[in-house]
Amino acid sequence: MTSSPSEDPPHAFETIISRASGPPVRTAVVHPVDTLSLSGALEARDAGLIDPILVGPSERIKEAAEKSGVDITGLKLVDVMHSHAAAEEGARLASSGEADAIMKGALATHELMHAIVDRAAGLRTERRMSHVFVLETPAYPKPLLMTDGAINITPDLLAKRDIVQNAIDLAHAIGIPQPLVAILSATEDIDPKLQSTLDAAALCKMADRGQIKGGLLDGPLAFDLAISRESVAAKGITSPVAGAADILVVPNLESGNMIAKQLDYLAGAAAAGIVLGARVPVILTSRADSPAERVASCALAKLLVAGREAAS
Repeated sequence: MTSSPSEDPPHAFETIISRASGPPVRTAVVHPVDTLSLSGALEARDAGLIDPILVGPSERIKEAAEKSGVDITGLKLVDVMHSHAAAEEGARLASSGEADAIMKGALATHELMHAIVDRAAGLRTERRMSHVFVLETPAYPKPLLMTDGAINITPDLLAKRDIVQNAIDLAHAIGIPQPLVAILSATEDIDPKLQSTLDAAALCKMADRGQIKGGLLDGPLAFDLAISRESVAAKGITSPVAGAADILVVPNLESGNMIAKQLDYLAGAAAAGIVLGARVPVILTSRADSPAERVASCALAKLLVAGREAAS
């Protein structure tokens, strides 16, 4: 018998979703050919978050709609042959300004991201693209952002700088004016034999020098020191971030992916997800995501688009 994620916390993401007011975001939904991906997009539409453009094999999308019992009448449908072509067309729609966000449907993450990072697509910026989970769990009193557990496998220092800045930008978009950023490692001590501790120290100095803006960084910090005031008191650590982190920056993809899934399966967390660093936000949902998680991921994209429009 396999375990499954527990139910989402009551009222998960209500605050984030309520902040996402205004007109819906035109969103290229790439290859929504199964019940979960199509219904998730339509639930976000019904919540007033996105205006979906369905990109994929039209017959398969219509079959998924019939199987799901949902009505796609009136929605724009872009017919392409297969998932690879759908990813390329979704990127083209975003690059041309016909879509303001991209949403992953029933295709592999690497297939979608390959089309988005292709320089010919015109979606790359000077910033490294990275993924952020936004987690809500009864075990923690506020939303917890965690990065990067989905895109960058073993990021170097400069990549981590962008990963941190992307997460800070998202924190601002959801209403955290000066997020507390914990750079995670296995210890709070700087150890030359442990690269993540050296990177953490360097990132903190980069923030001091203005190379990272808008947040308060500390690290290296072990996971317990980042989120537990009791652990901070027991170990005698003095830090404005320890015990109260808004953002957790993990050393690599494996550790981030494990943390997110452990919180989901063992601590009752709900997890929304978004990719930043491209010209448009990329809503990166999982096949196992609940309806609330899919809708919340769309709310994140809407808040990011609204923030960029307000800044321009």
